[in-house]
This record gives sequence, C-alpha cells and structure tokens, in this order.
Amino acid sequence: MVLQTEKRHYTPQEYLELEERVEYRSEYRDGEILPMPGGTTNHNKIAGNFCRKFPLIVQGQAYEIYIMDVKVWIPRYRLYTYPDVMVVKGEPIYEGTNTTTITNPMLIVEVLSNSTKNYDKTDKFKYYRSIPEFQEYIMIDQYSFSVEQYVKKAE
Repeated sequence: MVLQTEKRHYTPQEYLELEERVEYRSEYRDGEILPMPGGTTNHNKIAGNFCRKFPLIVQGQAYEIYIMDVKVWIPRYRLYTYPDVMVVKGEPIYEGTNTTTITNPMLIVEVLSNSTKNYDKTDKFKYYRSIPEFQEYIMIDQYSFSVEQYVKKAE
C-alpha cells in the first residue's frame, strides 16, 4: 500500500522565516519549497572566476556583483531563487527590509550541472525574463567547454 502525503503550500513569508533558520538553501516556487542541490568545487571555481574577471571589464562603471548567497525575488512567478552570479547596474533594489534579496538584476550567470541544466535553460530562463531590468543571461556548462549567452535586444 502506498500512502500519498498532501503537499504543503507555504506563503512567501513562511519561506523567508524558514530560510533564516536552516543551514541549506532552497528555492520557493509559488508555494512550494524545493531544496537546492549542493555545488561542486568546479562549479564554485567557475562562478568565482566570473566574479574576478567581470569587474575588470566594467571598471569605473556602476555595477554591483553578487554571488550564490543572495536571492532574487521574481513577483510575477512568486519565485525566490539563488542565481550563481547576479549583476545589478546602479543600486540594488531590495525586496523587504533586509539585504538578502534583490529584485533588479540586469545580468544573471548560471553554472550548469547535470541536475539543474534543463531547469536553468527552460523554466528558470523564462522566470528571469520577466524581470524588467534583466538584460543578459549567461549559462556556463561545468562539464564541457560551452557557454551560452543571451542578450535582450529590445523590450
């Protein structure tokens, strides 16, 4: 006999309260809380390399770069998620009263893993495109020499 359990739906506030108390990261998708897989050392090195190189490219310009532990809130899809790297032009716009969640990234970088590759390339990309300030998406495959870059050309 197989027992089915009822899925619990959380409010965004419940998710944020839980997220403050746990030692692992999770994503909030319209009422569901989904644990995020851990990264590899290769994944971490790739994200770190981007963060080291990017400031050299935009030196003297008003960009802020955030890595892995800062969430983005996407209200249209009721989604909190942790991109590998986010870049904000100018000042970050925070969701709520803390400085752990921003709403205005213009560039997002995801380092692809086998467990997240399909999600990062499809649904997650769709969610990111709903952010008004979002202009560029870079996906770096950690298992091959492959980088995909998408740039918004018009509204």
